[in-house]
Parts: sequence; C-alpha cells; structure tokens
Amino acid sequence: MSTSSPPRPGPFRTKSVEQSIRDTEDPEHGLKRELSALDLTVFGVGVIIGTGIFVLTGTVARNTAGPAVALSFVVSGIVCGLAALCYAEFSSTVPVAGSAYTFAYTSIGELPAWIIGWDLILELALGAAVVAVGWSGYVQSLLSSADITLPNAINGGTDADWGFNLPAALLVLLLTAILVFGVKLSSRLTALIVAIKVAVVLIVIFAGLFFVKADNYTPFIPPKQPSGAGTGGLKQPLIEWLTPFEPSTFGVMGIFFGAATVFFAFIGFDIVASAAEETRRPQRDLPIGILGSLGICTVLYVAVSIVVTGMQNYTELSISAPLSDAFKAVGHGGWAWVVNIGAVAGLTSVTMIMLLGQSRVFFAMSRDGLIPRFFSETHPKYRTPYRSTIALGLVVAGVAGVIPLKQLAELVNIGTLFAFIVVAIGVIILRRTRPDLPRSFRTPLVPWLPIASVLACLWLMINLPVETWWRFLVWMVLGFVLYFGYSRRHSRLDDEPTGVAPPGATGPPA
Repeated sequence: MSTSSPPRPGPFRTKSVEQSIRDTEDPEHGLKRELSALDLTVFGVGVIIGTGIFVLTGTVARNTAGPAVALSFVVSGIVCGLAALCYAEFSSTVPVAGSAYTFAYTSIGELPAWIIGWDLILELALGAAVVAVGWSGYVQSLLSSADITLPNAINGGTDADWGFNLPAALLVLLLTAILVFGVKLSSRLTALIVAIKVAVVLIVIFAGLFFVKADNYTPFIPPKQPSGAGTGGLKQPLIEWLTPFEPSTFGVMGIFFGAATVFFAFIGFDIVASAAEETRRPQRDLPIGILGSLGICTVLYVAVSIVVTGMQNYTELSISAPLSDAFKAVGHGGWAWVVNIGAVAGLTSVTMIMLLGQSRVFFAMSRDGLIPRFFSETHPKYRTPYRSTIALGLVVAGVAGVIPLKQLAELVNIGTLFAFIVVAIGVIILRRTRPDLPRSFRTPLVPWLPIASVLACLWLMINLPVETWWRFLVWMVLGFVLYFGYSRRHSRLDDEPTGVAPPGATGPPA
C-alpha cells in the first residue's frame, strides 16, 4: 500500500487523488456516469469543428499565412497533440470533473489550481460567447437570403448603431436548459449536430476539389511583408515587441503567427477531460475520446484549408465566411447555402460543449470550497450541476448579447495554452510524487515530451499580441485577489484531512 503525504501548508497544499475520487461518490455533489468512448469522441469533434474551420481559415490565409495556412493548422495540431498525450494520462488517472483545475490541485497545489480554474472559466465563458455571436451572424445570413432582416435593436447592431444580440443570447439560454436536463440528452443532440457538420465538411473537401486551381497555390508561402502602419505597439506579437524584429506578416514567421490564431480552432479536446466524472470507464474511454477527436479534426482542418485556398486566391478569401463564399466565387451558390447550414449546426454544438465544460470546472471548484459550495449541489433527478450551469449560462448569455467580441479569440487562446502548460508540468510532478498510482494510459517519453509541450505552448503564446497578454495578466491579478480574499479561507482542505489515503487506497478505481 502507498500513502500520499499530508497536504503542504499554505497556497501550495495539494489535494490527494484518493480524496478527489471519494468526492465523486457524494450523492449530493457527484455526477452520473453515462458517457462512452464514442460519446466523448463525438463531444470532442463537436466542440473542435466550429469557428476555426468556418471562419478563421479565411482570416489567417488572407492576412497572415496565405495558402500555408494548412501548415499553420499542422503546427497547432502538433502543439495540441503533445498536450493531448498529457491530458490523456491525467484524465484517466484522476477521472474527476474539473479538467486542468483538478489535475493541478492533485499535483502542483491549491493556488496554481485556483489560477488555472479561474483561467478556464474565462477561456470557456468567452469562447462560448464568441461562438454564440458567430452563430448569430450565420443565422442572420440565412434569414437575409429569405428576405428576413432583424432590426438593429436585436441583431447585435453595427459599429455605429449598437444593439442587443438577441439570437446569440437565446441560443445560450436554450443550450443551458438542455444541459440541466442531463449530459446524455446533450450527447445525443451533439451526435446529431456532429453528423450534419462533418457531412458538410466532407462536402467542402470533395466538392471543392473540382474547383481547385494550381495557380492559387503560388506562392504557397507568400514573401514576408511589413505589417503596415498602426499595427505595432500593443497589437504586434509579443515576440516582435520583445525583440528587434520588425512587425511583419507572411513568410515563415507568418505560419507561426497564423498557428497562434488558428489554435482557437482546436480548443475543445481538453473539454473532453472535464467530463471525466460522467464517463463509464474513464481509464479506457478518456484517452480514446481525447486523442481520437483531435486526430480526426486535424486531418479535416488541413484538408479544408488546402481545398479552400486552391478554390480561391488567398488575397480574395472572405474573412467572415470563407468556405461558403469560396463556392459563390466559383459560381456554385447552392453549395454555399449547404455550408451555411453546416456552420449554424457546428457553432451550436461548440457553444453547448463550452458551456458544459465551464460548468464542470466551476462545479469542481465549488465542491472544493474555493467558490461558494452552493454551486456544487447536483439536481436531485438529473444529477447535473444545475446551479453552476444556470448561473454561468445567464452570464454568458448577457456577454454574448451586449459585447462585440471580435478581438477576444486571442484571449481564449492564451488561456488555453496556459492550461496546457500546467497540465504538462503536472504530469511530470505526479510521476515523481505518486509513482504508485495505476495509470491505464501513460504519456510517452516523460519528462521530455511534457517539456516539449511546455516549450511549444510558450512559443505560440509569445506569438500572440501584446494587448492579449495585458488582458490576461489583469484577469490573473484579479484571480489572486479573490483567492487570498475568499478561496484560501474557505477551502475544504482546512476542514478535512484529505492528504492521507484511506487504508487500502492506492489510486482511482478501475
């Protein structure tokens, strides 16, 4: 038998894996296990395929990387793949709600766990709001094709005439209600939506091949160009702000700048880990769901970006709807309509799964006392964290309705990359502190692969704009204030001897 050490005093005290597992057995604060490996893979594909493939492809190709946007997707896919291997080990070893927050709590300490949880709340809330606003735009585009135009007062307005984005807010509220009624209902709806949007993506790939022109790939990596006036300062990538490099686009560095942006397209596979506590066989199913969904989506992303930049010259690609507008450009508006339908379906599932992920992180933090325990009670019938789901759903609906979020995708990216770094470090630490834990999936080449993951994530982070770093630091400072003002004094580690494993406990149940 192996026994974990008592919790370290102060903000770096850890919560034992055994106590984390026992918390899931509390009938008032535990979740119902209903999900299979297929459900998790569908969840992963459902949240990954969304804004990135339907929107960011055109933005990055036109402004940053040209046809080499396909390589930007490859770079982001590799970075996510390294992180996914770390997530697979952690989530199968500690199958508890909370994703990176829970992993940090059992390996690094309470303060790092709080910070990463605080970071994930920002990431997923803003991500859900951004995608809901994008969904609203596609819906209004479809309505306009039927000569239906919503008034500015409820369609989000324009830069000169502000309006409440009612469609985006209503979508969030509807999906929040579905999540309250049970994760299995959510997974069935997601499966239907995923089938639709994967079919649309395949249509884009195979139908678009007939309209590809080789000339559009020349030059594949456009020559480096100055960024232009007004793009320096806080809007330039951090690496250019810290070094003597002149702000620029395209060229080889444009591929990496593009990778830092299209990284938003891959956000989601980590949300699969947040459903660990609702998985029937987490040791087997979680690695399949995480790695399977990421692999499928990376292949689809690269294929779509190659086809779209071959259909239309990168300098002419649409920024708002590159896939559908590429078909319009070659005289096939009918396919464009099909793509728009797929985009609406795709963004629906992305919004829902981001709402699911953030509610589970919030729930886990509340169960540990770092957020008021009121939010960790589960519904007596549906066994869902209904209080945290409803509270966060209302907040996201309000944000999606009133705030134009055009510039916030980078803020979501930096939060996710920071979470990946914490998880990679946590894998190394837990291997040293708890080698006795049964691990059904083991990250290969530890510590070298996690170290490579950390370095790759840092590289993408320093390619994000300076202003994104400032916003991120402000959010983190606010998190420190809340931790020392409330969370540290209300932590359950102050009330329970959670650091010592009970007799016979050596790790999570199989």
